[in-house]
Amino acid sequence: MWYLCVFYHRLLEFRKPEFESLAGLFDDDYTVEWRLPDGYHPDSPFHFVNLPSEELARSIANRSILLKGIYELWGEGCNFEELEEAISKYPEDRKLPYLSHGSTFKITVDSFGKVFSSHEQSDRLQKLSFIPFKGRVNLRNPDHKFCLIDNNDYGSGNGLPPIVERRIFFGREIATSHRKVVRKYQLKSRKYLGPTAMDAEMAFLMANQAQVKSGKLVYDPFVGTGSILISAAHFGATTMGADIDIRVVRDGRGPDCNVWSNFEQYGLPPPVALLRADNNLPPWRSGLKEVLDAIICDPPYGVRAGGRKSGGRKLLKGTVDPYTVPEEKRRDHIPSTAPYSLAECVHDLLDVAGRMLVMGGRLVYFYPVVAKDEEEAVVFPCHPCFEVIAKCEQILSYRYSRVLVTMVKVRAYREEMEIAGRMKRLDLKENHLKWMEEAGSLHSAVFSPDMQATTTPAGDEKCSQKPKYRGKYV
Repeated sequence: MWYLCVFYHRLLEFRKPEFESLAGLFDDDYTVEWRLPDGYHPDSPFHFVNLPSEELARSIANRSILLKGIYELWGEGCNFEELEEAISKYPEDRKLPYLSHGSTFKITVDSFGKVFSSHEQSDRLQKLSFIPFKGRVNLRNPDHKFCLIDNNDYGSGNGLPPIVERRIFFGREIATSHRKVVRKYQLKSRKYLGPTAMDAEMAFLMANQAQVKSGKLVYDPFVGTGSILISAAHFGATTMGADIDIRVVRDGRGPDCNVWSNFEQYGLPPPVALLRADNNLPPWRSGLKEVLDAIICDPPYGVRAGGRKSGGRKLLKGTVDPYTVPEEKRRDHIPSTAPYSLAECVHDLLDVAGRMLVMGGRLVYFYPVVAKDEEEAVVFPCHPCFEVIAKCEQILSYRYSRVLVTMVKVRAYREEMEIAGRMKRLDLKENHLKWMEEAGSLHSAVFSPDMQATTTPAGDEKCSQKPKYRGKYV
C-alpha cells in the first residue's frame, strides 16, 4: 500500500537511507519503493512510499528522526473538486471505521514553506464538508487524526524550484516522528562534553543507520564523551567504547562529570566497558571474532582534533612493535602518542570491523572530503567483507564536508584477509611520514586563507541543494 511520507526539510541525503534502514530493522525481507508526487522536485519533503502494512509504517515513524509524519492517503488533486472525486473513489471499507458515530477526530491544515492564517485554515476545512464525518471534533485527544496538506507554493528561502501546479493531499495520520529525543539529549544540557562531541540529531541518525535495537552490542572505538553510545543505549543496545586518551575514559572532569555521568543523567544503562585502547593496536584477544553487532564512530580526521596512536619518536623512525610500560609506572602512566593518518586509521577500522562484526552487522562512520577547484573521482575505502549501502553527505562549510558511510558485512573474515591487513598495516607504519604527507592536513586545507571556495558557504547553503562530491578524500 502507498503511504504519503512528509520529511523534515534538512539533511536531505540522510532521509531515505534512514527510512530504509529502519524498514530493514523491522522487516528485513522488504525492499522499500519510492515515488514522487507529480511535478515535485526530488528534494521535496513529500514522497510516496510503498509499505506492506500500517504496523511497519508506524514502527518506522515512531523511530525516525527525519520523518515528520506518515499518512494513509485518501486522495489528492489540483483543487478541491479533484480531491473530492479522489476521496470518493477510495475504498469505503477503509474509510468507514474512522467516520463512525461515537468516534472523535481532528483535522490539521498544513503546507510547506508557508503558514496559513486561522481564516485560511477554516476556509479549507469548510471545503471538506463532502467527507461524511459522523463523530465529533476533539482537538486535544482525538481517536483519529487527519491532515490536509495544501501546496501551491514552496515559499521562499528553501531553495526548491516553484511547484508546477497546486497539489492538495488528504489522509489519515498513521504516526509522527521520534524527533522529540533530539531536544531531550541536546548537547547544551549534557553534563560532560568534549570539543568533538557528536550532536544528538546526528548521533541518533547514526544509530538508526546501524539498526541499533535491544539485545545488540554496539562499539565505538573513538568514544570521547560517549555521545554516540548514548543514542545506542537509548534504543536498548548494550554498549562499549574505547579511546586512546585515558584521561577521557577514566577521569573526565571529576567523579561527577565524566562519561558515566552522562548515562546517569538520562537514566540509561552504562557501557559494559570503557577501555583505554588504541585503534591501531586493538584490545581484542587473538582468535576472538564476530562478537559485535554494530560499530558506530566518528574517526579523528584533523579539523578539531587530529588522530593519535600509541608510540613516540621510535614509531616515526620505523619501529612498529608496541612498547611495554614498566610495572611501577602503570598506575599513573599516560602513554605517549604519535600522529595517526586518516588512511591508516580507516584501514585499521575496516580491518577490525571485518573481524569483529557478526554477519549482517553494520559499520557506520564519517569520512571527510575537502573541496578542490577541479572535480575528482570519489574513492571510498573498501574491504572485501563489506558492501556500502549508503553514503550521505553533510556539508559543514564551503571548504569541506563529511560523508556518513554505512557498510554491511556480507562475507566472513578469512585468513588471507588477515594476512593482507597485516601487510598493509606494516606498510602504513613503516612509511608513516609518506602517508601523512600524501594525505595532507585536513586542518590546513580547511583553514588555508588562499583556498578557493568551490561549494556554497554554510551560512548561505540551501538545504534543498543536492550536495555534490567534490575534491579529494583524505
